[in-house]
Amino acid sequence: MDSLTQVVLGSAVGYAVLGNKVGRKAAIYGAVLGTLPDLDVFLPYGGEVEAFTYHRGFSHSILVHLLISPLIVWLISKYHQDTIVYKKHWFWLVFLCLSTHGILDSFTVYGTQLLWPITEYPFAVSNLFIIDPFYTLPLLLAFIVVLLPNIKYENSSKMCFFALIISSLYVCWSLVAKTYVDQKVETALNDRQIKFNHYLSTPAPLSTLLWRILVMSDGEYYEGYVSVFDSASDVSLNVYNSSDFLLDNIQDEWGVQRLRWFTKGFYSVTQEKQNIVLSDLRMGAECGYVFNFIVGKQTDTGIVVSDYKKYSMRPDLSQVGRIWDRIWDPSISLAPAKKNAVCANSEN
Repeated sequence: MDSLTQVVLGSAVGYAVLGNKVGRKAAIYGAVLGTLPDLDVFLPYGGEVEAFTYHRGFSHSILVHLLISPLIVWLISKYHQDTIVYKKHWFWLVFLCLSTHGILDSFTVYGTQLLWPITEYPFAVSNLFIIDPFYTLPLLLAFIVVLLPNIKYENSSKMCFFALIISSLYVCWSLVAKTYVDQKVETALNDRQIKFNHYLSTPAPLSTLLWRILVMSDGEYYEGYVSVFDSASDVSLNVYNSSDFLLDNIQDEWGVQRLRWFTKGFYSVTQEKQNIVLSDLRMGAECGYVFNFIVGKQTDTGIVVSDYKKYSMRPDLSQVGRIWDRIWDPSISLAPAKKNAVCANSEN
């Protein structure tokens, strides 16, 4: 999730745990700890693929949080010796603020290594978009109330608990909506006899009423948007080709294997001039994926491995304003307007 959300979540958790003992210090420390795991983006991983796939690794592991919490508590106790009597409470504040960061991140589609180093598997429930104001706003309001002067602890505490309950209920709603949409898409795929290897649903930007659907088949993939108000017959998917054969000569390279593993099979392969580009289909949309890597080069002797530099796609923003309309009207298409060899699509 975005940094603001992690800050206000950490603040609310911290104040709920220890606000009655140390006051606003609990909220401030909670806010800092809530964003601490994301500092791993500043680590020199040694390459683009490494930075992409190691992010949300050890710093987001619940096991690491459990081990490092006593050290952080010791440092806090040294600085605030008058609160050393609350050492156990400080432990729960630190651990919960760190671990809720990782757990919340696992609700997005990117992937979070919650159990590193036991496993590097990137957990991703994919029931929240990376920025969701409906989740963040209650926590932000609680954060503001806690920091306001002359507000009694009882009122601040109630606001924090209320915000945490509302945000948690919203997460529960997103899971229900996801399950409901998945059932309708499953019916649509069966009715149309579409065979697939992998399936993914993830919220459209800023909403859990509209969901982006991704279906991977052999040599092609389907993308579409489904509203919670749609019926199975309203499900509309656009099919695109993926030139996976372009990886044949370089499929054993570490970078290629790592990207295919991290994307969980949700990737496409295209050739842009001499570059062989692997795109993570989970983040972004057709013609505007967020993470693309040049994994190979076309030469006179065939395709050879490249330097894995990021490849920028200019997103098609012409349909963004139609997202709200699409929630209510299944006849509205959010397929990219751009028509070229890569983005041409056909309806199914």
